[in-house]
Amino acid sequence: MRRIGILLELDNGEIKESNYGMITAAREAGGGELYGFVMGVDAAACKSSVQRYGISRVIEVAAEAEDLAVRPELQAVALVAAMNSYDIRSLVGLSSSRGKDLMARVAARLDASLALDCIGLDLEDRIVTKSHFSGKTIARLKLTGDKLICGVRPNAVEPQEAACEAECEVFRAPVKDDGRMLIKEVKGSGSDQVELTEANIIITGGRPMGSAENFSLLNECAEHLGATVGASRAAVDSGYAPHSMQVGQTGKTVSPKLYLACGLSGSVQHFAGMKTSKIIVAINNDEHAPIFGKSDYGILGDLFEVVPALTEALKEQAV
Repeated sequence: MRRIGILLELDNGEIKESNYGMITAAREAGGGELYGFVMGVDAAACKSSVQRYGISRVIEVAAEAEDLAVRPELQAVALVAAMNSYDIRSLVGLSSSRGKDLMARVAARLDASLALDCIGLDLEDRIVTKSHFSGKTIARLKLTGDKLICGVRPNAVEPQEAACEAECEVFRAPVKDDGRMLIKEVKGSGSDQVELTEANIIITGGRPMGSAENFSLLNECAEHLGATVGASRAAVDSGYAPHSMQVGQTGKTVSPKLYLACGLSGSVQHFAGMKTSKIIVAINNDEHAPIFGKSDYGILGDLFEVVPALTEALKEQAV
């Protein structure tokens, strides 16, 4: 049976929830045995989570290099060695910032076909489905070459369980640090929110937020809702939020289960980045705002009244 490699991503030692949809896409696309790879992390810590979705073997890729967990160039060498050892010709991972970096390095080393941000896979026929021109065109691309590296857009595929019993093992890659680089410290963003592209719930503010300080209303609501805060291009251009929070054609493309649009007009550029959200709820005081025509639910009102009321309701529900 063909073996399909799955590049698993973890945050703070815990597997990301967005992995499950990606695993589902790979399982349904290939009809092969799924081998999950984790970089420098105990495979047993992931076993119970990923075996529910059909991964039959979880492999810890280890090496003598101390900085393996934070060095993508070392991870690429180790992962290529693991793929060759297990005769894996197809690798599937998340199209996250880390995933894109690592998969591109692996593809270069293997001289493999690379397709990122896929919304559908057919590994047997070597075809991937991608969204182009802000979702106006869906392309099916036929990949060539002996080996395939595919990145799946987070939340693009609904997770479906297919439980099995997984085995755990360690693969020790022949990778050594050449000493040319020394990692002294790794600094995070300081936020405990899930990255925008992988969030299940997003609450986004537009230009009517009025200031960076007013985004605290969204942050407080997000804390109780389990959401990540985003911003429109207008809000970013006004200096209310950093570009890393921008959703839209010139920002990040997201596919959450719930998208709360606060004070957004519903421009074509912004809608292009969040149109694949499962449920869209708009909050706006302009009854003629185009966003209402693109939403599943609309709240006609002042966001500075509606959002605090929602936050209070969430607090009461949590008691």
